[in-house]
Parts: sequence; structure tokens; C-alpha cells
Amino acid sequence: MLILAIESSCDETAVALVRDGREVLTDCISSQIALHRIYGGVVPEIASRKHMEAIYALADEALLKANISRSDIDAIAVTYAPGLIGALLVGVNFAKAVALALDKPLIPVHHIRGHIAANYIAYPDLKPPFLCLVVSGGHTMLVDVKDYTHMEILGGTRDDAAGECFDKVARVLDMPYPGGAALDKAAQNGNENAYIMPHTKLSGNPLDMSFSGLKTAAVNLIHNKRQKGEEINVPDLCASFSKAVSEMLIPRTMQALDQTGYRTLAVAGGVAANSRIRGDLMKECGKRGVRLCLPPLSLCGDNAAMIGSQGYYEYLAGNLADQSLNAYATKTMEGERL
Repeated sequence: MLILAIESSCDETAVALVRDGREVLTDCISSQIALHRIYGGVVPEIASRKHMEAIYALADEALLKANISRSDIDAIAVTYAPGLIGALLVGVNFAKAVALALDKPLIPVHHIRGHIAANYIAYPDLKPPFLCLVVSGGHTMLVDVKDYTHMEILGGTRDDAAGECFDKVARVLDMPYPGGAALDKAAQNGNENAYIMPHTKLSGNPLDMSFSGLKTAAVNLIHNKRQKGEEINVPDLCASFSKAVSEMLIPRTMQALDQTGYRTLAVAGGVAANSRIRGDLMKECGKRGVRLCLPPLSLCGDNAAMIGSQGYYEYLAGNLADQSLNAYATKTMEGERL
């Protein structure tokens, strides 16, 4: 089954052709990083307009690169939630138009489910059940992937996402957008024990996390140092901050593995590209004899191939949409049925 997949949830316009959920024929991405860098972050209105300018030509480019004609397409998959509402609407409306014009099924895909499915592309033999640590700019959660379309959130952040904190601290340090990548690069030359960072402890679900206190502590430290005219060792601060984030993520992930009894851990989302988190996960999984699935960096960020992969399994489960499909800025992925 050949799926034309569309992703436009934030600042990347992406169109891919994916066969049977595992084989990527082409994945074309139009990035807006250079455009948003001058603002220090994504400007939603600009992102939406750029999606409109890029999406049609990008779809044609994907077909041309794969040497596929429109008549060869079996279904259309699209990210419909969550994300920037204006950006999502561009992709959803384009997908609806293509599905109507070609008289093909329309498959709505939750963005986070798509990130999880990136592992199916990177690891063709991977099958549920397994545990997935989702760490992206807007989401941090531990997901019990019981089946391709049956997932349960075991725990997650109660406030800020880990990726959001990386970006915020990087911005306060005047690092270029995207801040998380710049912070990670700086951290590799720093002393992780130079600055003491708080570790939040929560009551209730032991798998839940909180990063707002850590973010605030780091930002306050930077502001206080600057106000007093004191020097900030940027690599040391970045390394100390990265260590603190990892020390909140990794133990809870290992606890979730123990709780589920799974011997396979997948990681998904843009923060999965962070070198400190990747290294700590490899170390801990190696100790426990747990299989660790870490997608290549190209599949950690937003892309359409992951949407095409998950779209295939949503299609098999009968999760289709009609022309009334709408976009949603926020929507849970647990047990959703349209």
C-alpha cells in the first residue's frame, strides 16, 4: 500500500511516500529554520504562510523523486493534531483536497503517534508491545505501545516539556534557534558538575515529571550572574543543565520498563537527538540487557515519513476520516477514535 503523507504541524513542511508502513520511497522537507532564526523562535503566522507557499510544489517534488504518478497513490495520510493550528490547517486542507481529487481514503494521524512510528522505519523488525519515551519540543511522556494503534500514557511532564526547557535556556543564553541543538553542542565541552541544578520530586504518579522548576532555576541563575557582572561559563552551565534533564528522564524510564516488563525501549521526538540523553539511555539499557531503539537524527525531528508509517497502521485499524476532518492544536492520543 502506497501512502502520500503530509506533515505541517510546526515549522517544517514535509511530504513523503511510504509503502506498507516501513519502506520510505522519498521524504521531502522544506525547513523554515533560517527564516524563524531571526526571531529566536517560530512565529506561527509566518509558519502558516510558508506552508501554503511550499506544500503543493513539495508534493510534486516527492512524486517526481520517487518516479510515482498520482494514480499510484492508495491513500493520503496527514498530521491533524497537535501543533500550531494555522500550520496544521494548511496540511489538513491540502490532504483533504488531494483525497477528494484522487478519490482516495483520508487517514488522520496524531503527531506523537507519528514520532513513535519513526522507529518502525529505522527498525523494520520492531513490533509492539514496547515502551516508548517521547521527548519533543512540546511533549514529554512515557507511552506503553500495546499495539500499533492502542497506546497508553504511563506518565509525563505536568508542566513544561523537556525540549521546551532546552530551547528556553538556550534562548536566554543568546544561542541561535533551534536552541536545543546549540545547547547540546556547547554542553559537550562543559563540566556537568559545575552548577547545581534542582531535581523536582512529585507526589502521586512516580512516572510523572516536572521541568518548570529546573528551567526557572537555570534562567534565574543566568539573570543573577549577568546583573552582578559575573561571568557565566556557558559550556559548564549547558552540561549541568543537560545532566539534570537526563537524571529526571532516565530513572523514570527505567522504572516504566520494570513496571511493564518490556525488554524493548524506543525513543521518539526531536530531543531524542540530544547526545547526553542518547548516551545515558545506551548506558542504562546496556546494563539491563534492554533493546534500545534510537532513530537516526533525520527521523527524530518532524518529517512526513513517520506520518506515512503510522498512517498505514491507522488505515488497517479502520481509523479513516471524511471531508469534515478538522485540525486541533491540542488532542490526546490515547484511545482516540474519529
